[in-house]
Amino acid sequence: MNKKIFPRILFFAFAFLAITFSANAQYPRFKVLCFNNNEVEPAHREFEADAIRFFKDLTVGNGFVFDVTNDISDCNEEKLKNYDLVMMLSDQPHSPAEREAFKKYMENGGGYIGFHAAGYNDQSTKWPWWNEFLGCGTYYRNQWPPMPAKAIITDKNHPITKGLPDTFIAPANEWYQWNPSPCVNKDVKVLVSLSPDNYPFGLKDQVRDGEYPVVWTNTKYRMVYLNMGHGNRIFSDATQNYLIINAFRWVVASNKKGNVFGDPVPLKKIKK
Repeated sequence: MNKKIFPRILFFAFAFLAITFSANAQYPRFKVLCFNNNEVEPAHREFEADAIRFFKDLTVGNGFVFDVTNDISDCNEEKLKNYDLVMMLSDQPHSPAEREAFKKYMENGGGYIGFHAAGYNDQSTKWPWWNEFLGCGTYYRNQWPPMPAKAIITDKNHPITKGLPDTFIAPANEWYQWNPSPCVNKDVKVLVSLSPDNYPFGLKDQVRDGEYPVVWTNTKYRMVYLNMGHGNRIFSDATQNYLIINAFRWVVASNKKGNVFGDPVPLKKIKK
């Protein structure tokens, strides 16, 4: 081989490896630990299966790690410290040790997305901090059977609701109400509520009045709660899927380590 050509080949080979390593070094951008619960009712297990499939599909390209566990004892300090976001589909910490680990994780900047039954709590829960964290009181009531509902975007300026229509029809779900409502908490931003146009809402069990928030964030924490999560239709609507992805992305991007997605590119710099 020509002695003058070989150094050039070597140079470009090392340059290619360096660029490849640099490109891959940013991956995974973040890590998610998803808790599911095999012991919940069938409709919640259906949702869990769909949710796991939905979020795993989003990992295409190795942009992030999505680990799944059905062992709630994994909610411990040693485990949680390795993750940027904790997702709970139908469960919440139970033992004093699990609760303390989760509380410490959240109070030190951890991220959380909870769905439907993950936020359920009543008088038997006996965990006052959980109410503080969710920003509302205990479960109050729900309509029955699961039904689609007209949803209203109640905060149009939040990044989670960016690009969404003013209203949309959310797929069939069992919709919880809370007492007191998160609407009365000064630290809570309610992003999506069910419209009063739905009232009387339900057939067997009806809800006829009251505020009906279904997506919100407690601004004291890096968290979002979405009440969607009952049955196998939750991911059947593109608008709601867009909302869920926005919520997921926002919690991750709010990491105190910095926006893992980078800053938005100004429109004037985008080449046509």
